[in-house]
Amino acid sequence: MVSLPNHRGALHPGIFEPPGAEQSNRNMEAVNFMEANIEPLKKILKNCTLCPRRCRVDRTRGEKGFCGLDDRLRVDRALAHHGEEPPLSGSRGAGTIFFSSCNLRCSYCQNHQISHRAGGGLLDAEGLVRIMLRLQEEGCHNIEAVTPTPQIPGIAAAVSLARRSGLRLPFVFNCGGYEDPDVLRLIEGLVDVYLPDFKYGDDRVAGSFSGIGDYSSRAAAAIEEMVRQAGGGLDLEEGIANRGVIVRHLILPGHVENSLAALERLRAIAPRTLPLSLMSQYSPIPPVKDHPLIGRRITKEEYERVVNFALDLGFEELFVQEVDDRALSPDFTKDDPFDW
Repeated sequence: MVSLPNHRGALHPGIFEPPGAEQSNRNMEAVNFMEANIEPLKKILKNCTLCPRRCRVDRTRGEKGFCGLDDRLRVDRALAHHGEEPPLSGSRGAGTIFFSSCNLRCSYCQNHQISHRAGGGLLDAEGLVRIMLRLQEEGCHNIEAVTPTPQIPGIAAAVSLARRSGLRLPFVFNCGGYEDPDVLRLIEGLVDVYLPDFKYGDDRVAGSFSGIGDYSSRAAAAIEEMVRQAGGGLDLEEGIANRGVIVRHLILPGHVENSLAALERLRAIAPRTLPLSLMSQYSPIPPVKDHPLIGRRITKEEYERVVNFALDLGFEELFVQEVDDRALSPDFTKDDPFDW
């Protein structure tokens, strides 16, 4: 097991070394593939089915579905993030771009300030490319898109353009797991590392907190597709991931059975080599602080029960966290949301 930081670490000095030739060649293969799929992705926006909610609004005409977004890119923040899993954060941080809004809007979301609304700043593809190249110049290990799902067409176009403009870093797709495999197939080759959540094994819990009744089956199908594309493990170069899948699961207080069901469902569709990040960092945000179950942090006993069950199921690579009483929700009203 690998200890997972549950707070932002310090930036360690180091000399930036660009990715090797193998990564660069794979990047250009992705560009060639993606440029054929960008127009089909954009076409989906005319009758939007980018995620399983399938709102079928014409976002190119300004119509808005569940996510509240039209067809333009909206970004809230871009920074070197040191609180991700060690193969992503490394010593210089993940080059994390926080996109506005989400297709889930979980009631307890730690990023609720940006995920529950379509705010942020408007960008065109060239503006997003400049952000990616800046993060590369700052020495980040990768480009990590957080909640890219509702904005996949614009992001795919920007990544392809960035590759032709000198972007060499792995591209990380950090999502809530509620994805459409058909859409994921259209971005095959674009994503180097998938970082999905697998939030729920019990769809009744999914209905209570995320307003959807089919999460577990949708997320399982999506992760199967991610594993098909990127493999059931991690390819590392000097400890940094350049390809693969890491599945995250956040343990909710009072809902250990949901976690056990999620792990059991995941083990049924994924190899035991799949890296699993078990997160103890749940912190109640103001809208749920008085909830009888999720208005508190999880206990050490709850967390250990989930970790031990993952080990019993045979998962070979776990990222784990300490259990403590600190409030760990970022504050996106600050310049640095992770300055705790």
